[in-house]
Amino acid sequence: MDCIKNFDIHLEKDIYCSGELINGTAIIENGNDIKVTGIIILLRGKAHAELKITKSGERRTLKDDHYILDEKILVWGKEYYDGSSTTSVLASGLYKFPFVFQLPQCSLPCSLETKLGTIRYYIKVIVDTPFVCSPQAMKYFTIIGPIIDCMESKYLKPLVAQDRKTVCCCWCRRGVLALRFKLERTAYMCGENIRAQALIENYQNSTVCINMKLIQHVEYFIDRGAIGENKSIDCTVFEYRSASVLPHSQGKYDSALEQPLYIPTVPSTLVGVCRLIQIFYIYKVCLEDEKGNESLQMEFPLTIGTLPYNDVKSSRHFIDYDYCSSHVEGGRYVSPEFRLGQVYDGRTLDEGNADDLILYRPVYSKIAYNHHSSSKFIDKNIAVNICN
Repeated sequence: MDCIKNFDIHLEKDIYCSGELINGTAIIENGNDIKVTGIIILLRGKAHAELKITKSGERRTLKDDHYILDEKILVWGKEYYDGSSTTSVLASGLYKFPFVFQLPQCSLPCSLETKLGTIRYYIKVIVDTPFVCSPQAMKYFTIIGPIIDCMESKYLKPLVAQDRKTVCCCWCRRGVLALRFKLERTAYMCGENIRAQALIENYQNSTVCINMKLIQHVEYFIDRGAIGENKSIDCTVFEYRSASVLPHSQGKYDSALEQPLYIPTVPSTLVGVCRLIQIFYIYKVCLEDEKGNESLQMEFPLTIGTLPYNDVKSSRHFIDYDYCSSHVEGGRYVSPEFRLGQVYDGRTLDEGNADDLILYRPVYSKIAYNHHSSSKFIDKNIAVNICN
């Protein structure tokens, strides 16, 4: 409507956790008097998945939604116009409508943006009028969740695996290859160094090293009665090779003494809190020879948490926030509706136009090595106004 000159939503902050209060203000400035039934403010959290499938030679698109939050408050007037309700007149001027929402104490899935699925949280303000189109404004914000404390006892137990094999050379001389690997704990925050030690016995004729990979596994589920579909995507978060162990020798590895294995910023582990999307991480370890052949493969479950591990011997960690790394799910896609610039052509985020203004991207918690909160992403979390 042309009579509305300014329509915006201001939030006290842009990042929230479960159990917190969302304090905000809806700002409406109209140049003329308008008939309004009511002004409604909605709090919504919605997960969405969309998969393309081929059945009997026919290509179809399956979609499903899961509402995580759905609350409503009326700040002015009456409920939605039903044809019989009387309408009031909102005189010209500047109006500010404060509002408060209480987030539930239960585990909330983290905000997520991928090509196949999204988890979005937003505030929506509707100026309900008796006309066909009612002006609306939306403000997206980030949820850090679910709450996973790296200090929980189930994550503090070390995991140890060992394996060995006997290899035959061309002259049938036997050599032993053995690996013992220990993961000190199984939950880490982004930015932490994965604490691990290894012992290698290389009694064969080729040089070997330890190959360590952190794999992100994302699953999408759509269950529409008789029609159901799922899809899995694996991404390598990081890969590292240790120093080589010469033939007929032993070697050791300790992440505290050698190059640290810092976890880049990725979405937290998401298991059992969203029926459409699931995210978990696997730490893969093996021995690799000079030709790239792998042996003695081991896998460890690794949880990405949202609350840090605080050792008595070390200094206390502070939590910071940052965008997801662009090479994993959650960081390599920005929806066209959040790009202000050229039309999105399907390229990944790092291939996109650097001049595009991104209106919204979720952030994730990580360990901060100095007590300075990052605010580089706050200014871009502006409201998306949809004024009809």
